[in-house]
Amino acid sequence: MTTPVTIIGAGLGGLTLARVLHVHGIAATVYEAEASPAARMQGGMLDIHDYNGQLALKAADLMEEFRAIVLEGRQALRFIQRDGTIRLEKEDDGTGGRPEVQRGELRRMFLDALPEGTVRWGHKVTGVRALGGGRHEVSFENGTSVTTDLLVGADGAWSRVRPLLSGATPAYVGEAFVENYLYDVETRHPAVAKTVGGGSFGVFDPDDDGQCILAHRESGETVHTYVKLTRPLDWFAGIDFGDGASATARIAAEFEGWAPEYTALITEADTAPVLRPHYALPVGDRWDRVPGVTLVGDAAHLTAPNGEGANLAMQDGADLGEAIAAHPGDPEGALAAYERVLFPRSAGAAAAAAAKLTTEELVAFFDQERQTG
Repeated sequence: MTTPVTIIGAGLGGLTLARVLHVHGIAATVYEAEASPAARMQGGMLDIHDYNGQLALKAADLMEEFRAIVLEGRQALRFIQRDGTIRLEKEDDGTGGRPEVQRGELRRMFLDALPEGTVRWGHKVTGVRALGGGRHEVSFENGTSVTTDLLVGADGAWSRVRPLLSGATPAYVGEAFVENYLYDVETRHPAVAKTVGGGSFGVFDPDDDGQCILAHRESGETVHTYVKLTRPLDWFAGIDFGDGASATARIAAEFEGWAPEYTALITEADTAPVLRPHYALPVGDRWDRVPGVTLVGDAAHLTAPNGEGANLAMQDGADLGEAIAAHPGDPEGALAAYERVLFPRSAGAAAAAAAKLTTEELVAFFDQERQTG
């Protein structure tokens, strides 16, 4: 089977691209390894920025649908030193430029906005090969294959499409999140509910930037905790994350001496801790123009979490969709135009992520955001 635009990966970047193409009357097919939209949890909260993510939503003609899933009050911020000194506290007055939504709800919004059958679930890529003339064949684990005139890798950190363009591979950046959830916090964990507040919360040691505890109030009475630790992979390998109680105790031990209202975010968790090591592609990685193929999102410019990944993926998808629409019958012109914008933008974002702001610098950044609105 031959299709004009083939997108590998039904994350936010790939779905934004498919939706923008649909708005312009251009057909696309998205192939996703997961068996269904409900195959796994889709992560936590996302703040969608008015300077990139929301621009992509406008290009996708989905701003009204987006506003309907925004969780009010979640732009509130609290940053506290471990000694209890409040460094930043800001309520959500509804005027901020980063409204918060659940990642899963945002993904569902895009899926609902695409024609039935656009996304082909249960298609895990096993191989991609160039056929010449800008055409490619993609093979799937289920034994099927597709030939395409324009291939887009939106398949994340470990992209199977990237090797067609770049030899770069993600490298561990020296830090990781250990995540957990607390449920029904108002009734079952009232101290945690009070500590976290209504939005984002962080507690840190100004004398040690290697670790901090971050948390976010999600929908309802759910708190999602991110314990950040700067440790080598071998250190994490020494923890049995298959034993939730043991792993929780080991992570909590790194915060010995911290007040119990903070460590409760670790010790009172209702789920076992999950390790999320952070990887990144080389800063400024780019590739020579290869006919018929390009990348969006983490496949193109993976960085450690910095609040921009989902927004940039959506912006990539929107920009590529509009470039294809603006170059009818000229896919190479479209890809070249897209990559001219992609490379400097992603290099700047990657450099900022690699700079590894100290906690003090991070608080100063949010304080500036508070002052400028």
